[in-house]
Amino acid sequence: MFEAVEGLVDEHAAIEQQLAQPGAFSDLARSRTLNQRYAALSAVVRAYRDWQATVGDIQAARELAAEDETFTAEAERLDVHRLELEERLRHLLVPRDAVDGKDTILEIKAGEGGEESALFAGDLLRMYGRYAERRGWHVELLDETPSDLGGIKSATVAVKAKGIPEPGEAPYALLRFEGGVHRVQRVPVTESQGRIHTSAAGVLVMPEAEPVDVSIDDNDLRIDVFRSSGPGGQSVNTTDSAVRITHLPTGIVVSCQNEKSQLQNRDQAMRVLRARLLQQAQELADSEASDARRSQIRTVDRSERIRTYNFAENRITDHRVGYKSHNLDQVLDGDIQAVIDALVSADLADRLAAVESSAAHAQTQRATDLRAPVPPQSEADSSLDSETHRTITGQ
Repeated sequence: MFEAVEGLVDEHAAIEQQLAQPGAFSDLARSRTLNQRYAALSAVVRAYRDWQATVGDIQAARELAAEDETFTAEAERLDVHRLELEERLRHLLVPRDAVDGKDTILEIKAGEGGEESALFAGDLLRMYGRYAERRGWHVELLDETPSDLGGIKSATVAVKAKGIPEPGEAPYALLRFEGGVHRVQRVPVTESQGRIHTSAAGVLVMPEAEPVDVSIDDNDLRIDVFRSSGPGGQSVNTTDSAVRITHLPTGIVVSCQNEKSQLQNRDQAMRVLRARLLQQAQELADSEASDARRSQIRTVDRSERIRTYNFAENRITDHRVGYKSHNLDQVLDGDIQAVIDALVSADLADRLAAVESSAAHAQTQRATDLRAPVPPQSEADSSLDSETHRTITGQ
């Protein structure tokens, strides 16, 4: 592990030199890539430097403990910290998906349950918005179709981090497992008999793609304009400002109507289309990955019910990792870090297991190769070996 870290330390120093060059930011795409890689490596370098310092402190404490026993406890405490740092380094070295460091686009849609489902979809939108506020992220509403009772039939938002986040701290890395069917059990506002109903809403989570990430040919697009619908200002129902874009090769359809101008709605729709195309490419790559990775993908399949929100018991249950807590009111107020941590930890454990399994297989293969019998040499080979021996020894 530490041999790998030394190589990353060298790469970190090389990127730092590149970023210090006068023309480093003339190419925005390249500078963005360098900055993202630099941020990822900085976390590794900091942990490694802390580990080196801790190892030195442990050695010093043990030397002092030979003369003063009070330093024994200090050495033991530092040794525990050393193990924690080594575990953090292992986690940082686990290969991550290339899109983990990106911002994200969330689509929330009402499902089964009519108006109650639309109200629940609105609750989910507020929950993610408040969670983003807690983390200091910016939320941008791209499109929204409200329902009659104040919920939402569908909404699309972009969630963006400030600056360049550390590995595992970007919006997509933390929210990617929120994609799926969310089920709610509660008494709807439209229920006069006080009976508990079950309804659902769907969440789609995509990495936000830059224009350089996805190439879209204008000839592959069909763009339709229509009049906006729903409550709004004077532009609604009076001008053809809403835009619907169909990507002909894939059949993906995206529409936006929130902005007053057709051009603004087209730009927003293109952002969502790029995100969907990038997500599609990522899913294709995942489907071709190892068995362990495919197993993880199945746990976050959007067709599966991933979570239940039970109001009567004030309970939230995530069915993929068995997470359960009785603080639903706090969760809906944006306090969802605990359930996100449980999902991220499960994914990290799967990745670590896959890496360690691969390393163990490679080690077994090397041992097998070493034990393999040496094939008999031909007469020509023996003659060559004798000539080589004489050249080396001078005999």
